[in-house]
Amino acid sequence: MSALPSTPLAYQSSTSMRMLAAQALSRAAGAPLITGNDVELLIDGRANFDAWLAAIRSACSTILFENYIFNDDELTAEFRAALIDRANDGVRVLVIRDWLGCLGQSRRSFWQPLIDAGGELRTFNPPNLGSPFGWLSRDHRKLLVVDASVGFLGGLCVSAKWLGDPSREISPWRDTGVAVRGPAVRDLAASFVDTWSSLGTALADDVLDAFNEIETAGEIDLRVIATVPNRAGIYRLDQLIASMARERLWLSDAYFVGIAPYVQALSSAARDGVDVRLLVPGSSDIPAIGGLSRGGYRPLLEAGVRVFEWNGSMLHAKTAVADGRWGRVGSSNLNVASWLGNCELDIAVENIDFANQLERQYETDLENATEIVLGDRRRVCHQQPRSRGATKGRGGSSSRAAAGALRLANSMGAAISNRRVLGPAESVSLGLGAIALGVTSIVAFLWPAVISWPLAVLALWISVILAARYVAARKKQIPPKKGD
Repeated sequence: MSALPSTPLAYQSSTSMRMLAAQALSRAAGAPLITGNDVELLIDGRANFDAWLAAIRSACSTILFENYIFNDDELTAEFRAALIDRANDGVRVLVIRDWLGCLGQSRRSFWQPLIDAGGELRTFNPPNLGSPFGWLSRDHRKLLVVDASVGFLGGLCVSAKWLGDPSREISPWRDTGVAVRGPAVRDLAASFVDTWSSLGTALADDVLDAFNEIETAGEIDLRVIATVPNRAGIYRLDQLIASMARERLWLSDAYFVGIAPYVQALSSAARDGVDVRLLVPGSSDIPAIGGLSRGGYRPLLEAGVRVFEWNGSMLHAKTAVADGRWGRVGSSNLNVASWLGNCELDIAVENIDFANQLERQYETDLENATEIVLGDRRRVCHQQPRSRGATKGRGGSSSRAAAGALRLANSMGAAISNRRVLGPAESVSLGLGAIALGVTSIVAFLWPAVISWPLAVLALWISVILAARYVAARKKQIPPKKGD
């Protein structure tokens, strides 16, 4: 597949439109445009991990390391050894791990040798009796900042799973990361500091001083989009780009569970003549999510969106490229969990050379993918046989159950309220909802205590939490008495 000539986004048609679009992009993403950077594209685990380790071993002052999963395996042990070495030499080493992401992957005790060497560790969102549904929000970022020289981000967790297993004929996972140099490194460091400070004692104000005078490293303009729960910055940006693309919008995603507004945005673009493509895993490490993704193919295919499934072991990249001028790389998946529930980190790059690199890589990826088409009787089917290479087990992303539940709730809510026409692709969600509610009703009739007791305990739990927070809020409002 040959590279297509670049065509500008709509906002590049005139100076005034460009200014308006730049303002819209900044407001949608909640991130300003940062000039003077260099961005290096890193493909797959080996290239990323080697670059990370080299940067860590060269650190002179500060290492900021934040990731959703640190697996207790030989690769992560190599990272721990490199961090311990730098900590022993006086480098400040700060590590953030996600509690749920590391559950069953590694324990806090894994990091004790680093703590003994002077490193510091904090865990994001461990279980908390005062927040029964807090587990829905995770720190899904993948970030490494070394000194004030370089920052790495993308879709990769710290696990040998990304390198594959030749002995079992499992190929390496397909993933994308970037190395960023220049003034944007400060924004990457600031995103880490914000998360770190939310988990305990805030870092001193002078921690970021070394990042204030970073020199220009290139000619790339980009935005650092550090999203937190319920801000939806990356969702607004994704919607905006889908609306602004004129010729091409090519997407890669590991856990696509498109909600109706975004599916409609992609469908509208395709019907308007935009070449919209979606590349997703053919064999997901989370089979249930693969089923949810396939359940959403039909409305996209009917609108003219081209859908491809990766033939390798697992496609974990989260990228987008539009019109050969704009690209996004990071940790955000195209589902509600990433858009609304998690802490995520992405960069949006406005640069022709970088976007062209993403397009060339996308075309290379499609050579190892199978296109999904509507066959006879409008059934969704594969255009050609798929290669084997499934992955099994617990995967490298977060809150998939939440994304699936929200998709199910969206379809059921639409069916009950009759607020929109339901498509054939939502039949799976409706069927699952009907079965779940039917089973629940039978249990409630036959064994009422099975339903009522858990609900009573949950209601009491939430009541105690609300009462405690009410008392705390009242104490803040009541002014101290004179003489106190």
